[in-house]
Amino acid sequence: MAQNDFASFPKEYEDFKKKFLEISGIDLNYYKHQIHRRVHMFMRRWNIETYDDLLKNIKSDKEKYRTFVDYLTINVSEFFRNPDRFEILEKEVLPLILETKTDRSIKAWSAGCSTGEEPYSLAIIFEDLRIKRYPRILATDIDPNVLEKAREGVYDIKQLQNVTAERLNKYFIKRTQNLYEISQNIKDRVEFKKHDLLNDPFDKEFDLILCRNVVIYFEKEIKEKLYLKFRDALRIGGVLMVGNTEQIFGYREIGFKSIKPFFYQRVK
Repeated sequence: MAQNDFASFPKEYEDFKKKFLEISGIDLNYYKHQIHRRVHMFMRRWNIETYDDLLKNIKSDKEKYRTFVDYLTINVSEFFRNPDRFEILEKEVLPLILETKTDRSIKAWSAGCSTGEEPYSLAIIFEDLRIKRYPRILATDIDPNVLEKAREGVYDIKQLQNVTAERLNKYFIKRTQNLYEISQNIKDRVEFKKHDLLNDPFDKEFDLILCRNVVIYFEKEIKEKLYLKFRDALRIGGVLMVGNTEQIFGYREIGFKSIKPFFYQRVK
């Protein structure tokens, strides 16, 4: 497949997107146009010539399907990713939220949680701050395979590079030289569910929503709709935390105020 062949098969690509939606639940129409190029980069990597052959490969080979979805949706994460953001969350944002609560309970949602590193990081912070266990942290993703891995809670040591030695000893169980399992105590703080951000309804009255490194892959109009949906899912005073490349432009117009870089509080 030549470098610019991806522009030559518009109808075949449209057919591929429809069939991929049927088997995965992922609608590639909502993603930026660059997703088209990523599909073709994957095809070149595996020496696949046609969309039909790509579909046959991912339908017949579970591992190749998993690799393809990970490649498209960038299912790569680590505990306390961008640790400076988590430090602000722990030391400044969560105390701000707790000031408005009559008890030490926080309703939180990790949207697009991938393999669980983000909600488990949040659960560790909640445990250290003695935030109540119920309601549990909601953690959602469109991909049932990553949710299965998240529930298992087993991670390579490379994904734990931002975990302090104290927390590693307290909240993880060493299984092999390079694999650690999150403790049951932390697992019990998180509820994993399949959820499509674009099509499924959102719960309400969240105190905190984390949606990081997810919205960046969507087209502009889809981003705007999602930020409005997140606003409506927060209670007044609730906070949305976004990724380090996902600054919300025009946040005031949709009812937020910026309380820290990449932290937005609902005001109306």
